[in-house]
Amino acid sequence: MILTVQDLSIARGGVRVLEGVSFSIAAGQALVLRGPNGIGKTTLLRTVAGLQPALDGRIEAAPDALAYVGHSDGIKSTLSVTENLNFWAQVFGKSDISLALTAFELEPLADRPAGLLSAGQKRRLGLARLLVTGRKLWLLDEPTVSLDATAVAMFAAAIRSHLAGGGAALMATHIDLGLDEAEVLDLGPMRAKTPVSDAFDEDFL
Repeated sequence: MILTVQDLSIARGGVRVLEGVSFSIAAGQALVLRGPNGIGKTTLLRTVAGLQPALDGRIEAAPDALAYVGHSDGIKSTLSVTENLNFWAQVFGKSDISLALTAFELEPLADRPAGLLSAGQKRRLGLARLLVTGRKLWLLDEPTVSLDATAVAMFAAAIRSHLAGGGAALMATHIDLGLDEAEVLDLGPMRAKTPVSDAFDEDFL
């Protein structure tokens, strides 16, 4: 298994939001997190990525197996598209960015400063970073934000290629990417129980 999560409990802003979360992801597998806004999908992804601690439970994954893409595109506006990808490639000890440029059709924009890109183009560049990491497990929080239908298809193709190459993905998305390989985890049953207090005055201290 690339990732194993066992009896995980997590909090946002000091408030427990999910508990008893358990799942595993193997090579070639994608898992989509589903649930209403605020249930804790982003918090779960950040916890798996090591950006915040869990309250309880355990996460088993090699630290050098994970690549996380959150709501931020993670790009430098003063650098060109090529310079941004080269920067991230160097961070992860890689050098070839050609696949990333091709997969997200960024070749025509290669020399353009990232600050002059549209929102959708910036998102494509942010997602293209995944292809220069060499990491096996992609953690993706609403990756298709700002993407049109054509760009969503590019992203889905990149996911398929990653899975076919022995990679894996854990993502929160409301978009149907048409991935037959993807399984769905409904977080609704894992929503933390709200503690009930009968000490009325203490609630306001």
